[in-house]
Amino acid sequence: MSKSSYPLKLPTSIKQAAARLAKEDGVSLNQWISVAVAQKVGAVETAADFFKRRAGNSKREDMLYFLDRAAGEAPVAGDEI
Repeated sequence: MSKSSYPLKLPTSIKQAAARLAKEDGVSLNQWISVAVAQKVGAVETAADFFKRRAGNSKREDMLYFLDRAAGEAPVAGDEI
């Protein structure tokens, strides 16, 4: 596995919490942060794949049809911004 470095600046409170959790896990802060970033990357990529599969072959124009029909209607109760 190739490695690269990246100068990371964290708020003090985040770094302290990460250092505490790394110590509790028995790993270095660097290792703990690497695993945390890898977990986040995996979650985001998994979500992106899910939404791509869910969208299938749909196109932007397909959704515009429904959005145009809903223009001017109030949102359903509880769906307001």
